[in-house]
Amino acid sequence: MELIREVVLGDMVARYTRDEQNICGLQLFPADLVPELPEDEPGMCYGKRMQQENLVQLKIAGETYNEAYAGGISLRNGESSRSLKFRQIGTRKLPGGLEVVTTLKSQRGYMVKHVLRWKTGAPYVFMGATIENVSQKKLGIEMMSSFSLGGLTPYVPGDAYESMEICRARSVWSGEGRMCRESVEELALEAAWAPHAVRCLRYGQVGSMAVNGFFPFGALYDKKTGVYWGAQLAHNASWQMEFYRRDDGLGFSGGLADREFGQWYKELAPGESFSVPEAIVSVAHTGDFDAFCQRLTEAGRDAFRMGLEEEQSLPMVFNEYCTTWGNPSHENISRMLECLRGKPFRYFVIDCGWYKQPGIPWDRGMGDYIPSNELFPDGLESAVEEIREAGFVPGIWFEIENVAACAKAYQLEKHLLKRDGKPLTTYFRRFWDMADPWVQEYLEDVVIGTLKQYDFGYMKMDYNETIGVGCDGAESLGEGLRRNMEADVDFICKIKEELPQLVLENCGSGGHRLEPLMMSLCSMASFSDAHECKEIPIIAAALHRLITPAQSQIWAVIRKEDTADRIRYSIAATMLGRMCISGDVTLLSKAQWAVVDEGMTFYHMVSPIIRDGISHIYDSGIVSWRHPRGYQAVVRSSTAGTLVVVHTFASEVPEEIIVPVPECADILDFYGDAKVKMRLEEAQLYLCPQGAWKAVAILLK
Repeated sequence: MELIREVVLGDMVARYTRDEQNICGLQLFPADLVPELPEDEPGMCYGKRMQQENLVQLKIAGETYNEAYAGGISLRNGESSRSLKFRQIGTRKLPGGLEVVTTLKSQRGYMVKHVLRWKTGAPYVFMGATIENVSQKKLGIEMMSSFSLGGLTPYVPGDAYESMEICRARSVWSGEGRMCRESVEELALEAAWAPHAVRCLRYGQVGSMAVNGFFPFGALYDKKTGVYWGAQLAHNASWQMEFYRRDDGLGFSGGLADREFGQWYKELAPGESFSVPEAIVSVAHTGDFDAFCQRLTEAGRDAFRMGLEEEQSLPMVFNEYCTTWGNPSHENISRMLECLRGKPFRYFVIDCGWYKQPGIPWDRGMGDYIPSNELFPDGLESAVEEIREAGFVPGIWFEIENVAACAKAYQLEKHLLKRDGKPLTTYFRRFWDMADPWVQEYLEDVVIGTLKQYDFGYMKMDYNETIGVGCDGAESLGEGLRRNMEADVDFICKIKEELPQLVLENCGSGGHRLEPLMMSLCSMASFSDAHECKEIPIIAAALHRLITPAQSQIWAVIRKEDTADRIRYSIAATMLGRMCISGDVTLLSKAQWAVVDEGMTFYHMVSPIIRDGISHIYDSGIVSWRHPRGYQAVVRSSTAGTLVVVHTFASEVPEEIIVPVPECADILDFYGDAKVKMRLEEAQLYLCPQGAWKAVAILLK
């Protein structure tokens, strides 16, 4: 094994090596635990019987697939990857960082440039790659990785049995972010007695909801050494990750869902090039999983910090959806505003239904977006002006990419996505062909035109169906999907160019679009559609490992029958992210409003911690999210102090909960029942929760 280059990236080190076949590999190490370069011994590396894996995994159509029963399991390490040979590497300084570009070339007529970018001080790197067809004939791509790390784990010799754990984040509607951790052995990734048969865990998501099934996230933990490697993919459509093994080393890669997994196949004419989506990758010598995950979400926080200045204080949102349930009439809005005047909300969002036509439900009429004369007899502008006069920034709901069965747009088949030549229809929705210039012009007129006409300062972008495997219009269904979703991003960028001060909310049936690309384009995101469920704090806490809480909009839906305890339970959950209030605001008593007001005041106090802190999650071993037992405590610390948010559930609540907190902390303030007893002793917070379905938020200094 020959060292090509080592690059120090803050507390990480990237090592580029090549083997006797001139295949270039990449490994990331914690800077405090960089192993010595192993002696050159054929077939061995870091004390393992292990072949070098290319830092770019590639499969070109017509070239030989990998052997050893890999067909249908993985497209990694076939002839295309093996033919890519190292040519050169270059490092250049960027404003506030650096970039490493590694050039690989195949005699078969293609060249790949792998790019690693690092921002000075960041705990993560971006990785990506571009392929160029340098031949004289068409090139077909079946798979290409955004990142690929090999030789895991380099710290434990041999096959590292009972040493490695794989972490993935599952996601279902109203149950986003459930982390699952399984051993390599449980996942049948143990190497065989001879380095022959391929083992692979290939997982991901197929369709236009990038977080429908799994989050584009994966991590590997070396339990014996305490090192984590992990990655997120920044892509708004089908994606995959792979943990691959054939010998003592374990490979970890990810990128677009390939031809086998997502029916993606792309052709390049001579001279054409193609770039895959970027990945966010990190490594750390820590046994602290929460802290490691937030090394990856730091990329999202960096993007948020570069966003709108007024968003940095995490202003509060009022959304009327769970008040009117799709019936946002001027009359209803006026009644809500009477109750909300003087409250510390910044945004008042008119949700779905504002375009509703007589006799048509709100979810069957999307696409035309003509304001309802029935709901707004004096015009939509009159209601918007009343919102503005009440001191709030008016917001509006759109489902941009979809059209529903009762809209005229539903019949514009020429401009809708198709599969097998027929309009792609899911129940009562169809999809705009976002790559169609006519559609872009139509949406610019209808969406951007409406935003400008009424001077909206906030837009909730919802998305309540998935395209699935793909659509016509390209070399493959998967490529058709990728192109459509690329054009989708282009339109969002057009909105941002036309309206640079507009606050964008990323919503996809709640949390089905919580991936880094969409998050980088928006100020915040709907965390879930679990609007009134008691599992809200569990989902909200789980998302701390996947997106930054400064962008996680969490709803507290307050009902007229809610007790003070129930209100505190809901309001405290919003302190795990961005506060959004909805519900029976026109029917609440003064006593109920007093509990809400107290919570909003406390949220304002702790918002700097929500924005800048690092979280640790402690619980009693919750199994069922729908029927939780015991308790959960989230401790989030920053230079501004520490916020502790505790929720108790249905049963098995201990009389006393003990939560680790920073040393030398003092209780400054809290939000909750005054009867809750608490004390601090030797970096431990002791709480007596006083029963089930309780919540308390505590500010420590």
